[in-house]
Amino acid sequence: MGDLQTERLEEVRLALLALHKALVDAERASYEKTVGPVQSPNHFLQLLTTDPWFAWLQPLSQLIVSLDELEEAEEPLSMAMVDAVIKETRVLLTPSESGEGFSRHYFEALQRDADVVIAHADLMKLLGRPRALG
Repeated sequence: MGDLQTERLEEVRLALLALHKALVDAERASYEKTVGPVQSPNHFLQLLTTDPWFAWLQPLSQLIVSLDELEEAEEPLSMAMVDAVIKETRVLLTPSESGEGFSRHYFEALQRDADVVIAHADLMKLLGRPRALG
């Protein structure tokens, strides 16, 4: 039974990574349009980790790190653990036009970037519920 949970968790993790990449790419494009070009990959990494422009992405990054830690844990995954991760993912990825922080920025990213919408839809299908766009 643990193998099914591990496989499910890996599927969620990969879908989250795809969504994270779409969001990072969208934010980079928005940043470059507003502030100016990113000078190098190292400059971009520095922006991602320290610039307030990208800070709203941290909860998603932290969720992915948590999934990595769960997969590396020595104890077998239980259905309850996987259900908790899926619930946490659904809660985090609920966009809100009137919200604050991540939910508001996520709503805005969904409004302006088709790749983000597609990655969101793919993840929501995997999690077993319809897309929530607002």
